[in-house]
Amino acid sequence: MAAKRMIFLSIFFCEPFFLIFAPHSTHLKSIRKPFVAISSMDSILTKYAQLLVRYCLSVQEGERLYVSTTTQAEPLVREVWREALRAGAIMEVDLSFREKNRIMYAEGSDAQLNYVSPIFRQAMEEFDCYLHIMAPFNLREEQNIDASKAAIRREATKDLNKTYFERTATRKLKRNLCQYPTLGNAQQAGMSLEEYEKFIFTACRLYEDDPTAAWLEVRRSQQHIVDFLNKKETVRYQGEGIDISFSTKGRTWINSDGQTNMPSGEVYTSPVEDSVNGTVHFTYPIIHAGHEVEGVTLWVKDGRVEKWEAKRGKELLDDVFNNVAGARHFGEAAIGTNYKIDRFTKNILFDEKIGGTIHMAIGQSYLQTGGKNQSSIHWDMIADMKNGGQIFADGEKIYEGGKFLL
Repeated sequence: MAAKRMIFLSIFFCEPFFLIFAPHSTHLKSIRKPFVAISSMDSILTKYAQLLVRYCLSVQEGERLYVSTTTQAEPLVREVWREALRAGAIMEVDLSFREKNRIMYAEGSDAQLNYVSPIFRQAMEEFDCYLHIMAPFNLREEQNIDASKAAIRREATKDLNKTYFERTATRKLKRNLCQYPTLGNAQQAGMSLEEYEKFIFTACRLYEDDPTAAWLEVRRSQQHIVDFLNKKETVRYQGEGIDISFSTKGRTWINSDGQTNMPSGEVYTSPVEDSVNGTVHFTYPIIHAGHEVEGVTLWVKDGRVEKWEAKRGKELLDDVFNNVAGARHFGEAAIGTNYKIDRFTKNILFDEKIGGTIHMAIGQSYLQTGGKNQSSIHWDMIADMKNGGQIFADGEKIYEGGKFLL
């Protein structure tokens, strides 16, 4: 997300960055039971597990659930296990330990790097639900790994990557990405662990009496936005250093309401690949494989990034745009709507949803939006729109200063 830089995003092996570009969905099966009253000490994690199992994944009796995380998230895993059993599910857990991936890249042979766990393969190909709980020990563990070994691992999981995208796009595999508060993430965000816990739980609406009801209200409030946008064909972002337009003809805007990311709060689509034109400056630093790039500006013609600049970290952009297939085209255009996320934390799960921002992602498109661009990378880049930014749809101004006018 050094002398040897990993320039691809390996979604099946480098868990701190897993599923940053995972597809979203809004389909919801029935929720089997409401939240129950619980004691203060465990209330937040219990409510978190209930939200994940009952709302985000809508786990049904007899379904199989695969959970991947690190040993740091064990308290939340226990509650997810409890709730999954109550839902009648079969649950498998993969708990990673500190520096597992870094050690594999340092010591692993080609044969070992090519090995794919049969349980993981079965989960991606056959299971009904998948939960990835981000809980990293050290966000820089894999910053200096051998790129050639990363390439071997990437090739080994290529077929599962394709399967994953196809099954999550149709919700045959219901997936959710969420965050467990760890010291590493808190330090990255510039917070104490206690502050970071409160930040996460607030963004996920876990302090609400009924978090599910709160997220259903998010869905309702965003639905009129996507209904409006799905009747339009062209969109234009304008702001400080931004004047970029694209076509959405034949594409679908999606209401991201917390089912595939927790938290969520955005509306997004995949622009027509050759339709993007203009200039876009991204206000916030962008992070890839542990490296930060700051002050990024892209110049785009007929869908292709023709020129790029950065105040810091331009060499990483050079690597990606010159070496990663599909990286010079856009896979996503989106608008963040979660105003409970009130600060930049260097965690894309939260940052791309900041209320009053837009983001665009180079690389892999979302199949469920009608996107066709294929790439091993999906790299989100965020711009603040609160300082006079505007959005136009078919020439009509629909957004100004970080707020929709609809």
